[in-house]
Amino acid sequence: MPDERVRRGPRLDQPRERGLTLRPEFDGDAFGRFAETFARFMGTGKFLFYMTLFIIVWITINVVGIFGFKFDVYPFILLNLIFSTQASYAAPLILLAQNRQTDRDKVEYEKDRQRDQRMLADTEYLTREIAALRLALGEVATRDYVRGELRDLLDDLDARLGEDTGDNGRRRRTRPEPSDRSAG
Repeated sequence: MPDERVRRGPRLDQPRERGLTLRPEFDGDAFGRFAETFARFMGTGKFLFYMTLFIIVWITINVVGIFGFKFDVYPFILLNLIFSTQASYAAPLILLAQNRQTDRDKVEYEKDRQRDQRMLADTEYLTREIAALRLALGEVATRDYVRGELRDLLDDLDARLGEDTGDNGRRRRTRPEPSDRSAG
């Protein structure tokens, strides 16, 4: 009996099976995309044009009347009710679209911050490497430095040879001809 387990509810290691529910299920992302589309459309000139045209037609029909039929007379109560209904639905949809945009902005800001941190770390690393190279090059003899030292040594040798030969260090330097180099 110790191997038998007492089951006191659903198992946590297995997904729940969906039963019949009376609650409607909504895809939050699809509804969010609809809200963004709706909010974008309400902010366009096309929407304002269509809404203005709708109001003009509504008022014209109810002031002039078609075949003597006026379904919403002067204070236009039904038109006001339509506007109120539209506003009551538009406000939450616009807020939902703004919240989704805020969430996207937060993700983008976080990516920017991480990228900036990586770039700062890379810049600091490169700065340290350049400083190390400058220090290392400070200890290495450069080509110009070696040439200058060799020139000074050659001048010293010429001066010594000039003293020994008596021509006051005015010895003419000659370079070997290219044919002399290949012969050796």
